[in-house]
Amino acid sequence: MNAGNAATHAPNLSDLRTPALILDLDVLENNLRVMQERTDALGVRLRPHVKTHKCVEIAELQRSRGASGIAVSTLAEARIFAEAGFDDILWAFPLNLSRIGEAAALSRRVELGVTVDSLTAVEALEAAGVSFPVWLEIDCGYGRSGVPQDSGRVVEIARRISRAGRLALRGCLTHAGHTYGAGSPAAIAALAEEERRAMVEVGRALRAAGLEPGVLSLGSTPGMSRVETLEGIDEARPGNYALYDYTQTRLGSCAVRDCAVTVLATVVSAREGSDGAIADCGALALSKDVGPDDPPHYGRLFRDTSGRELSDHRVNSVSQEHGRLSGRFAVGEQVRILPNHACLTVAHFDRFEVVRGRRVVDRWKIRRARD
Repeated sequence: MNAGNAATHAPNLSDLRTPALILDLDVLENNLRVMQERTDALGVRLRPHVKTHKCVEIAELQRSRGASGIAVSTLAEARIFAEAGFDDILWAFPLNLSRIGEAAALSRRVELGVTVDSLTAVEALEAAGVSFPVWLEIDCGYGRSGVPQDSGRVVEIARRISRAGRLALRGCLTHAGHTYGAGSPAAIAALAEEERRAMVEVGRALRAAGLEPGVLSLGSTPGMSRVETLEGIDEARPGNYALYDYTQTRLGSCAVRDCAVTVLATVVSAREGSDGAIADCGALALSKDVGPDDPPHYGRLFRDTSGRELSDHRVNSVSQEHGRLSGRFAVGEQVRILPNHACLTVAHFDRFEVVRGRRVVDRWKIRRARD
């Protein structure tokens, strides 16, 4: 940490160069506490997905509050967090056969779980001659990747894993990403229950075939905000909950006050006498996620840079560096924006400017390497 340097060079928000990614530490800490308490009450282990924040300091805070293990999207993330002392890592992405050698090298240092949903991937792992804990991905209705939960291929692939000498079925995982398209909190709760039931049925099917399913793992942030029971499930893997974003507020997962990440930008062009202005908050700050509203936009502006209450103004369009704002603003004026999608927004920045209120207290690196 380098709180002294951050405080010396930028003691307040207004001193920051923009665009800047602001992390409200008070809000973050509360989000981590609430989700840990929720998973504890539901009787499951919390394995946070760190692809949302890509930040060692945040992962350490999650671990200190009771989280156990992490999930990652890339091998680069796995290496970074392994070097930081995390030794139970699930690569929660279908195995890329071109990266098996790299995964094998990392698996000699930490427990690295790899995810499969095909016999081809299992056979490639076995041919590598390396011991791997393997996770079987189940499709509980999202339709993106994974073996359909009611397919006979679940047992077929699990049996193939169990027969491979150096492989072990560590668990079965799923992700109800379709909760993001649900029309109401009640619909989210119903999909979360379908996800739970699907995984419980997978466990029963494997046990009936004489196979041990290992850890039954699920979780999305919307689902975890609404699910009523996780009976029969071992762990949950939400990620966005640490930061939240505008989309989560519209889904009912959180309130605006729970959003820990915002973008601070500066107005750089404003035509006199007309609405609309340009700020340094283009696609490389906010991403091109148009969010859940109609008409679409790229982020909501707060009434002022305190970041407490949303205004009616939006980022209506973006190019690479330019963000077009609705409303009238003066050149040099700072604006604070709630992004639609925190995960994509974070991936465009090198660091968080960590604040308590308007005071900058630290600067945390975002580990966004891809290689």
